[in-house]
Amino acid sequence: MFVSARGSVRDVVFVDGVRTPFGKAKGVYSETRADDLVVKVIRELIRRNPGLPPERVDEVAIAATTQIGDQGLTIGRTAGILAGLPKSVPGYAIDRMCAGAVTAVTTTASAIAVGAYDVAIAGGVEHMGRHPMGEGVDPNPRFVSEKLVDPSALVMGMTAENVHDRYPGITRARADAYAVASQEKVAKAYANNQIQPDLVPVAARHVENGWELVTADEPPRPGTTLQGLAGLKTPFRPHGRVTAGNAAGINDGATGCLLAAADVAAELGLSRKMTMVGFGFAGVSPEVMGIGPIPSTEKALARTGLTIDDIGLFELNEAFAVQVLAFLDHFGIDDDDPRVNPYGGAIALGHPLASSGVRLMTQLARQFEEHPEVRYGLTAMCVGIGMGATTIWENPHHQAA
Repeated sequence: MFVSARGSVRDVVFVDGVRTPFGKAKGVYSETRADDLVVKVIRELIRRNPGLPPERVDEVAIAATTQIGDQGLTIGRTAGILAGLPKSVPGYAIDRMCAGAVTAVTTTASAIAVGAYDVAIAGGVEHMGRHPMGEGVDPNPRFVSEKLVDPSALVMGMTAENVHDRYPGITRARADAYAVASQEKVAKAYANNQIQPDLVPVAARHVENGWELVTADEPPRPGTTLQGLAGLKTPFRPHGRVTAGNAAGINDGATGCLLAAADVAAELGLSRKMTMVGFGFAGVSPEVMGIGPIPSTEKALARTGLTIDDIGLFELNEAFAVQVLAFLDHFGIDDDDPRVNPYGGAIALGHPLASSGVRLMTQLARQFEEHPEVRYGLTAMCVGIGMGATTIWENPHHQAA
């Protein structure tokens, strides 16, 4: 799909992906720095891929939505140095809110495709306990005074209520049922050891209790029931439909992946877990940002010559249940389709904003191994201020790949 500056096609492969366990804001990582979470991810990628000489890494791109404090100072560069990469390896920070890690992947992959890089590390981090979304932001008053966007666009929960308005068939009961299913799928995936292989244990310090080794995600709530969710308040609108139970929480965590040109991966003996087919970003009205994955997916499909029927696995970020359900309704996919989020999603696992895109990719790569009959899969997510992000991947285990 890509043509390099030298006139030849360079396939880009997803070599490996890892992440820290996700924590609740003010939870297990309350006294752990954001950049130290990224360091753990980078070091684990290098450890798991001994065929890669660290000096062969051409770039480190790390996303953060709130680039301040321990998430500031060009975190891709500083985390690379802290992780022990050679100082000759450059790095940078990137921001596209929730799609930060996705953008880190697509940007570095594009550079690999045209021959500017051979190998890159891309990922994201968000420590929402230290840096709440919107910290230090000063929105231009023209947004409201000139009615460029609806005021609700700046409150993600209100945008989810707006999507419910647009899709009246997506009731609170339906959103709650989807949320319960997400919790159940995560519990099953943990029981089957499908999530743990790509988690990096983190030693987290607490002043009062000392150290603990974090080896599992903190947010999941196994045993969640419809009856329990029905009693939750709707904080964004009286008698609304969005609750803490059918939305992702406020979380801390970091993700990272290793990308390479296919020929370089073969040269170094690196694995090929997925091959990038293409991607698409799209904008929508900010007050209904949850519908963003619909046009971004349509764009990605059109540009790759595929249709929705070609997609055998979907990893959709569950910022809100309504956002996923709107996507499924648009493309005629059932709520309980087994191709969608087989391991569950962000409603249970958490959504540390800029990091989440690589979690989706890492889970898709694991599912490709389990399903060699599937040729194509996609990851997609909605993005604050009215955007969507979609990336399409090919399964190297498929006979036609």
